[in-house]
Amino acid sequence: MSNYLTVLLLAATLLLCAWTLHKVRQIHLLAHQLRDQADSAPAALFHQLEALDGLQRELQLDKSLPRTRGWAGSPDFLLELARHARSARPQLVVECSSGTSTVVLARCMQLQGAGQVYSLEHDAAYAAQTRAELARHGLSDWAQVIDAPLRTHQLQGESWLWYAAERLPAGLPIDMLVIDGPPQATGKLARYPAGPLLFPRLAPGAAVYLDDAARSDEQAILRRWRSEFPLLQQSRLACEKGCARLVNEELAADAQLAPALPQAMLAPQH
Repeated sequence: MSNYLTVLLLAATLLLCAWTLHKVRQIHLLAHQLRDQADSAPAALFHQLEALDGLQRELQLDKSLPRTRGWAGSPDFLLELARHARSARPQLVVECSSGTSTVVLARCMQLQGAGQVYSLEHDAAYAAQTRAELARHGLSDWAQVIDAPLRTHQLQGESWLWYAAERLPAGLPIDMLVIDGPPQATGKLARYPAGPLLFPRLAPGAAVYLDDAARSDEQAILRRWRSEFPLLQQSRLACEKGCARLVNEELAADAQLAPALPQAMLAPQH
């Protein structure tokens, strides 16, 4: 019996040692992870400050931009939008959600002396806030925030909750499309409907920018778009939250795009 107890005690001791070593290794790995994060955090913050400064210079603003933290677009993402708008000079820009990016893009339209921004916004309070920011910067004539509540859309036999997109002006080709909504909390793959509902309206050479592209939902959306819209060339940009850029290299009326165009968008504007 004593030998049996000795073996049990030895086994228990070995198990305890193994468990302790496992925990020590976990703590060691966590410490290294925290150290790496601490080392990279100042560099990441400095990068965003550089982008914010570049954005202010690019836009030649005499007033500060709205906040660029939290739900708002990060400075590096906004700078990508501004640089594209300044070089490509789009005449019609559509946004899925409004905010700081609306001010940025409206300022680009003002600087080029032509163009209009239309921002779909489902939150009335947020829409009012964006309109106030546009007025503060003297940009109300260059951007329109459209109250577009979320409603159910039937796409390929599936139900999706997305903006009331028929409130956009009909018949005008989109030169630049920015997708930063609806919020992820509204449903799985919440931003997917922008593809079938808006991609058919893209002008030749139009660019699409998808924010938060590092998230798993957005990555799944991009895979689905790649399958359904093979004419759109996808690339990734190194932004804080991830950014995907899609370029329409063919006519928006191409047979692979046109069938998804909702009839409401083909109706003449009254």
